[in-house]
Amino acid sequence: MPECESRLSSALAVWSSQASCLVRATSIADKLSVPLLAAGEPESLRSSFPFLLHVDEKGVALRQGKSEIAVDFTSGANHHRRLHGGGRGQSVARAIGLKSGNIVPSVLDCTAGLARDAFVLASLGCSIQLCERSPLVHLLLQDGLLRASASEDIAVRAIVNRMQLLSLDAREHMAVLPDHARPDVIYLDPMFPEKRKSAAVKKDMAAFHTLVGADEDADALLPLALKVARYRVVVKRPRHAPHLDNCKPDLVIAGESTRFDIYPLRSMGATSCDKRQD
Repeated sequence: MPECESRLSSALAVWSSQASCLVRATSIADKLSVPLLAAGEPESLRSSFPFLLHVDEKGVALRQGKSEIAVDFTSGANHHRRLHGGGRGQSVARAIGLKSGNIVPSVLDCTAGLARDAFVLASLGCSIQLCERSPLVHLLLQDGLLRASASEDIAVRAIVNRMQLLSLDAREHMAVLPDHARPDVIYLDPMFPEKRKSAAVKKDMAAFHTLVGADEDADALLPLALKVARYRVVVKRPRHAPHLDNCKPDLVIAGESTRFDIYPLRSMGATSCDKRQD
């Protein structure tokens, strides 16, 4: 992703505010091929970069001015949604086929992002593989998963243990999956090009559009997903966005700002799904 790498190097620097984290910060800067700013660097130098990847003993966070993006599965919005979000009644749970009873499908999330929906599904018992090809987004998500896996909250540790993060393009992954490893459901939530300015656009999504760019090749995911998934493919889209690959879904669950396009392949039964959860 040469264009992405160029975008990062011109807009992002890694900054370690604590000398004890310099080794980790150096490793991250080398991995992302971006400048490294040590703890003693003047603020004027830091402010010359639109984005800073801040590294300290708490973890890794992406900063833009006073805004900060970090993946936290133990508190905040993820914690609230896990406890009060509506469980299997949530649109994403219904879309992938989590119904009352014992239907708990395995899921391949091809566009992991910050894994908010994946965490919900894992909290409801699903085993999930997450593909994230952006080194920056992968780094933030990996940091959040590592901190959650060391949490004192036993429930959170159990949830993230069901989440396997892969640093690769989902198309490459799906192309080589053996038959026995095919997921029950494939979930696609590509970043959609934002064509109009809106206060409703979340700050983290705006930051990712700047640093990572939209998933311009997202249409190529759907045909491959339809070949690989056992029971269904689910695509999350902005409510008024066109269908992925111009392919009309059989079912749609629509919300105020987003919708879930559902492409059923065959009937999903509890017995067939549960066999691969053991």
